[in-house]
Amino acid sequence: MTLNPNPTITVEAFEAFLKAPENRDRLWELIHGRIVEKVTSEIHSVIVGNVILFLRLYMRQTKHGRVGPEMSHKLPSDALNIRQPDVSYFADHTRPAQEGNVPVYPDLAVEIKSPSNSYGELREKAQFYLAQGTRMVWLVYPPKRAMEIITGDDIQWLTIQDTLTAEDLLPGFSVRVAEILQIDPSAE
Repeated sequence: MTLNPNPTITVEAFEAFLKAPENRDRLWELIHGRIVEKVTSEIHSVIVGNVILFLRLYMRQTKHGRVGPEMSHKLPSDALNIRQPDVSYFADHTRPAQEGNVPVYPDLAVEIKSPSNSYGELREKAQFYLAQGTRMVWLVYPPKRAMEIITGDDIQWLTIQDTLTAEDLLPGFSVRVAEILQIDPSAE
């Protein structure tokens, strides 16, 4: 849901908006000066958990990186965007932001399609993240049982029969796409 389809809202006005009691327990992004509510579902949340699980298992093996859901990212020079990828992964060992927005974008951003997202919106988010320094974006499409892996101009389409690897960013990482999209463990 977009609250202000035409007017441009600055980061300062958006941060004041977030402090209002009726907005505190909801997920909001500032996208090119527009306030947009993130609407999720149970399926969306389960897939976020799956992605985080597999990245955490990778981190346990490699002893590096950090991962989390719904982190707010804002570059100091950008007055019109505060973005929240569904999952953010950082490959380095830098200290996490203690409060406020993360002042850089993640190495890996993951977006899971919700019923309220269009495919075009997700691809626009991917291009935005890449332009801000993100090295890789995973777009997860539960209804299609598929994913897009985007690095620069390279786009790879994976289905549940495929295995996801990310050698340039996550050396040795490997997981079946079906496991990321698995909603009901008893269905295997």
